[in-house]
Amino acid sequence: MSSEIPMRVAVVGATGFQGGAVARLLAERHHRVRALTRRPAADRPPLPGAFFLGGDLGRPADVRRLFEGTTHAFVTMPLVYGVDRVEAYARNIAEAALEAGTVRLVFNSNTRIPLGPTDVPAFETRRLAEWVLRDSGVPLVVIRPPVYLDNLFSPWNGPSLVDDGVLAYPLPASTRTAWLSHRGLAEAALAALTREGLDGRTFDIGGGRALTGGELAAAFARGLGRAVRYEELDPAAFERGLAELLGPETAAGVAGIYHFMASGADPLLMADDDGVSTEVLALDPPPVEEWVSRQPWQVWSTDPSPSR
Repeated sequence: MSSEIPMRVAVVGATGFQGGAVARLLAERHHRVRALTRRPAADRPPLPGAFFLGGDLGRPADVRRLFEGTTHAFVTMPLVYGVDRVEAYARNIAEAALEAGTVRLVFNSNTRIPLGPTDVPAFETRRLAEWVLRDSGVPLVVIRPPVYLDNLFSPWNGPSLVDDGVLAYPLPASTRTAWLSHRGLAEAALAALTREGLDGRTFDIGGGRALTGGELAAAFARGLGRAVRYEELDPAAFERGLAELLGPETAAGVAGIYHFMASGADPLLMADDDGVSTEVLALDPPPVEEWVSRQPWQVWSTDPSPSR
């Protein structure tokens, strides 16, 4: 179907960064968006055009209400890594989608997933969710992103980058990584929802040319107009810092991806996709330096001097 034909889309994860970016793009393109949240109205992010329902993914009746009257769905799981809980969420979503007659469900796995089994919950719970959704028979497209550029526009990266020109991230400097913005994810999701002949496909969506840490720093230097150097951040230190913001359980789940990448077990996991998403989903993200130049980096500066 054309992306111009109005859809009614159930968006799971619309109050998060990834799902929120998708919900915003859908609303911009005049599609109707329904979202489920446990947050009170005063604590929800601004999403013009989205209709929020109070509820919980763990309650089947709430998920069925979310899907009522919708034609399509986009799903990003919350930052939850317990096997039983993720499986229950996926089954509730699958059953609601089947009952609603969902034309297509696009599942965002949050991350690339290695071919073989691992002991990393961030990979294995998403692999499980994919399996549950696919096994249910709901028309499904899976998109697996690499690493988000928006992770770098954050309170744990911004200050050292703006004030000291240090880009610190828990990926080995030699690891080639296809960086993607949340907006790029949203564009891939819209294509996955609307393009014909994609049911059953899985895409390792890319962000253009894969970059080493040094190449990423050089792109940031061009975007910022100043010298930038890449610094490998110890995944354990990253996890400790994340725990202060998200709690130890969630931090361990997220950091598991970076512990795995630091092990060197699959150094190409986050690399580019050889142009598949560009060809099939028409994903054409701008160069990293262009994305960098658009961000209001000065909000992270700790230097009060006017020259900053």
